[in-house]
Amino acid sequence: MININKIKNIYFLGIGGIGMSALAKYFKAKGVNVSGYDKTPTPLTDELIRDGIQIHFEEKIESVPKDIDLVVYTPAVPKDHKEYVYLKEKGYDIRKRAEILGIITKNSYTVAVSGTHGKTTITSMIAHILKQSGIDIYSFIGGISKNYKSNLILSKKNSIAVVEADEFDRSFLQLHPDIAVISAMDADHLDIYGSRDYMIESFRLFANQIKDNGTLFLKKSLKLTGVIPNIKTYSAKEKADYFADDIQVKNECFYYTINCPDNIKISVKAGVPGLHNVENAVVASAVALNFGVKPENIKKALQSYKGVCRRFDYRIKEKEIVFIDDYAHHPEEIKACINAAKKLYPGKKITGIFQPHLYTRTRDLAEEFAKSLAMLDELILLDIYPARELPIKGVTSEMLLKKIKMKNKIVCSKEILIEELIKRKLEVLITLGAGDIDQLVEPIEKSLKNILKITKKL
Repeated sequence: MININKIKNIYFLGIGGIGMSALAKYFKAKGVNVSGYDKTPTPLTDELIRDGIQIHFEEKIESVPKDIDLVVYTPAVPKDHKEYVYLKEKGYDIRKRAEILGIITKNSYTVAVSGTHGKTTITSMIAHILKQSGIDIYSFIGGISKNYKSNLILSKKNSIAVVEADEFDRSFLQLHPDIAVISAMDADHLDIYGSRDYMIESFRLFANQIKDNGTLFLKKSLKLTGVIPNIKTYSAKEKADYFADDIQVKNECFYYTINCPDNIKISVKAGVPGLHNVENAVVASAVALNFGVKPENIKKALQSYKGVCRRFDYRIKEKEIVFIDDYAHHPEEIKACINAAKKLYPGKKITGIFQPHLYTRTRDLAEEFAKSLAMLDELILLDIYPARELPIKGVTSEMLLKKIKMKNKIVCSKEILIEELIKRKLEVLITLGAGDIDQLVEPIEKSLKNILKITKKL
């Protein structure tokens, strides 16, 4: 096995990804010489460059440094990528991001959070509670924590690892945690797994990689057979080992009680909204209690927890208009996001802009997408973001639009989106999706704020 501590020069293919950039920051903090390639500049690559990391954006062999001890790549990089082909032919040590994460955490006490949704928020919640309670953790998060303004949290000794365990490409099978969380096993990544049954089998394999005497925190509604004996259940909808009740919404805030074994009760005023986040807080609290964190410290940390960028992320919160940005790209995530908005803003018109992510996901989950999106009052549908895929005949946003049972729905190009929004009387606007819709968030925010200024002057 590669000795991570002896690496002096490391090269990242796809350095701008959320998981890759966290690894790049980690190695940079350890004094390693880090460089990399990505397809396009983003705020994340800008940050890495400011930190002194050399990044280029053209696929050129000449730009690859000659002195490299290790190459880390993401599965999003195509196998015919010029630099990938060159590095492979030259015999460089090339490893997937997930494998390196597994090696880094191998000798740490590790908490690994998995699930087809919820894992980023739960990971950041656990990391925040433990760090605020004085526990020496380091954490790799699949999003930017608003509390720490980063996808990487480091401490003095980096004793305990809190990591997101990604099921895409079976990446989580590189991890052998002491504590694991499984938050959801809805059908997703069927381009990788082929069927939901095979995907669930991979979650079972992940659960069985928990170390001896370890614990699995499993959402109560999920069923996994043949896994480790020490399973604790959690829920926000039914009684479990750890569960929430007395859930109320007052003044745009969620209040609830977390019930734990030994008659421990934690009363919470949530820093983030939504029933799904109540459930996320239940399991984060369960893990924290497992570390001996006091209930009053958990309560305080949950109240100060600000969430993750692009997870029910308020961009404008005014009486006249509310604009929320969310990463939701799976039908269940969309449903959770819209439900949270409906609970917070009853009686207000909710307009959604959704960018489907991947042709295969749109094809495989079209019926489910149609049901979730129909919960909106108005829908603006953007073209499918292809990511790593080529188009599939007949799989288009127009195909999806036909399945959605609602009156106020259109397909719109990104180029005329702002123009389309200006024409509308907006009350609550939500942008949804995991593609490049994030690049539209600032222009939308700017336009809406300009309209607000004009309206207030009149």
